[in-house]
Amino acid sequence: MTEGRVGFEGGELAYEVAGEGPTVTFLHPGLWDMRTWDREFGRFADAGYRVVRYDQRGYGRSSRLTGAPYSNVRDLLAVLDATGTETTALVGCSMGGALAIDATLTSPDRVWALVPVAAGLAGVEDLEEEIEWWERVSAPIEAALAAGDLERAEDLRLELLWAPLGTGDPAGARIREIAFDNLHEITQDESGAEELDPPAALRLGEIDVPTLVIAAEHDPPGGRRMSDLIARGVLDARLVTIEGADHVVNLRQPDAFEAAVLPFLAEVR
Repeated sequence: MTEGRVGFEGGELAYEVAGEGPTVTFLHPGLWDMRTWDREFGRFADAGYRVVRYDQRGYGRSSRLTGAPYSNVRDLLAVLDATGTETTALVGCSMGGALAIDATLTSPDRVWALVPVAAGLAGVEDLEEEIEWWERVSAPIEAALAAGDLERAEDLRLELLWAPLGTGDPAGARIREIAFDNLHEITQDESGAEELDPPAALRLGEIDVPTLVIAAEHDPPGGRRMSDLIARGVLDARLVTIEGADHVVNLRQPDAFEAAVLPFLAEVR
C-alpha cells in the first residue's frame, strides 16, 4: 500500500493505493472519511483489483473547507491523475455516490463501472411528505446545534437519520467513531462547492457504463427514492437492496455488500 497527497486548487487531498489489476476507486460518504472502506480496501485488492481511496476535501486528512470555490469532481480527477489512473470503477456511498455519478457524467471515458451506494442525487425535487418527515426528524438536531452542543447534534443525526440501527454494536461503534473524528463537518462552510449544471437528476439517461445501484433497507425515505430514481434513469442499471443495512451500507453489512459488488465488477470487466 502506498500513501500520498496531491496539492490541487488551494488544498491537499490525502490518498492511498493498493493492489494490482483494474482500478476501483472508493468514495466515502459525508460525515465520515476514507476509513469507511478499510475492509473493502484490502478485500478488493486481494480479489485482483488496484484500489484507490482518498479523503474528500473537508474530511479526514485532507484540507479543510475555507469557503473558497472548489469542485469535488475536479478533486477526484486530480487524485486519479496523481495516482496514474486512466480508467476506474467508481464505488461511492451517499455523498460519494453522488460524486461518482457526477464524475461519470463529466468524464465518462475515465469510468468503466459505476456503483452508487445509498447515493445522493443532485437536482432531485423533494416530495412534500419527505420534506415534512425531514423537518420533524431534524428539529431536535437543529435545537442541539442552536445550543452549541455539536456532540449531541451528531449523535442525533446518527440515531435519527444515518445509523438508526444503533451504534452499540461493533459496526455501529465504528460508524460513530469515524463520524465523531470528523465532527467539524457539521459546521463546515460548503458554500464554495461547484455543482453540475444541469444537475445529474436530469441527465441520468446519458450514463452508458455498467451500473449497479445499492439501496439500503433502512435508509431515510428520500434516500430510498433516489436509489430507485438512479436505477430507473440509467440504462440497464441493476438495483440491489441490502437488507439489515442503514446508510453506511458496507460498514453495516459488509458481507452482503461484497457479495453484490464483487461479482458485478468481475462480470462487467
